[in-house]
Amino acid sequence: MNHDVRAVIFDAVGTLIHPAEPPARTYAAVAARHGIALDEAEIARRFRAAFRAEEERDRAAGWVTSEEREVERWRSIVTASLGDERCFPELWKHFAQPGAWTVDRDAATVFDALRDRGLVLGLASNFDQRLLRIVDSFQELTPLKRHVVVSSQVRYRKPSGYFFSEIVGILNGMMPECAVYVGDDLENDYRGACAMGMRAILLDPHGLHPEVDRIGILKELTGRFNSW
Repeated sequence: MNHDVRAVIFDAVGTLIHPAEPPARTYAAVAARHGIALDEAEIARRFRAAFRAEEERDRAAGWVTSEEREVERWRSIVTASLGDERCFPELWKHFAQPGAWTVDRDAATVFDALRDRGLVLGLASNFDQRLLRIVDSFQELTPLKRHVVVSSQVRYRKPSGYFFSEIVGILNGMMPECAVYVGDDLENDYRGACAMGMRAILLDPHGLHPEVDRIGILKELTGRFNSW
């Protein structure tokens, strides 16, 4: 990294925040309350297939989204995962609660070190308005609150160039190459940011993508920005 880095923008789910328990376990518990008995492994398999199907649907639509589309998309995923739409309202509400999430234990330390170097921080995520409540509920995420992009509000999802142009827009005229995007998804985060001219670092805890600029855990960012 060169000395012209002026901002670091983070992905949310999978990068900074994580479900408090495996989603398949949460889904199974809700399903059981509706009289549906499903194995967690089977739910996880169905979930992955349903998630991929919705991603392809959004790709075909040019990554256009909205609050209504996000509700529709998650309703479809829940229904495909559990075979019953009745579970959706409870799960939608559950994942709107701060208690459903945890923040990476190194996040606050990393943010403090970045801010000490005068860097602008932000958050940009494929999510809906529920994310704003979650961010407000965690003190560790306070340094990001001035610069937030949520896909349902800007009407496009990652990896759309329109989404990443919104990031550039909130950085007050900063050139794209002066911003670093940190995320855990190769296509949506890393390649999406690079296509916009931003720099990118992939959070790759399993070492699956040695061909790109990556870190294994969040606190490894400190070794990068020491030279910025």
